[in-house]
Amino acid sequence: MKDTTMTTNAPQPREHSLSIRKPYFDLIASGAKSTEVRVGYPKIRRITPGDTLTITCADESVTTRITAVKEYKSFASMLDAEDTAAIGGPDMTHDQLVTAIRGIYPPEKEALGVFALHLALMPDKP
Repeated sequence: MKDTTMTTNAPQPREHSLSIRKPYFDLIASGAKSTEVRVGYPKIRRITPGDTLTITCADESVTTRITAVKEYKSFASMLDAEDTAAIGGPDMTHDQLVTAIRGIYPPEKEALGVFALHLALMPDKP
């Protein structure tokens, strides 16, 4: 009898989790923020499109699917290429966004590389 089992070398989607500050959590949960900015820690570098990302803030969580991961050399180059409203919500100006990101990540962290994680909200599990 011939074995008809098919195998694939395609990697299976992985699950990741990140903690986030409350105002940004609320924007993601509402769908207003669809791009999360992070620096190139090893944990972030392992995230790939198709993976799931559970974002938590205190006792709240929301699950998203990664639709794209884009790496940039600096916050400036990332902000020039990405939709700033998708990063900071519709009410943050470009300058406010720069100030907010620089308040979170000092220059030595930016030097690790800048990642724009594109997110899609996943439906709640029953």
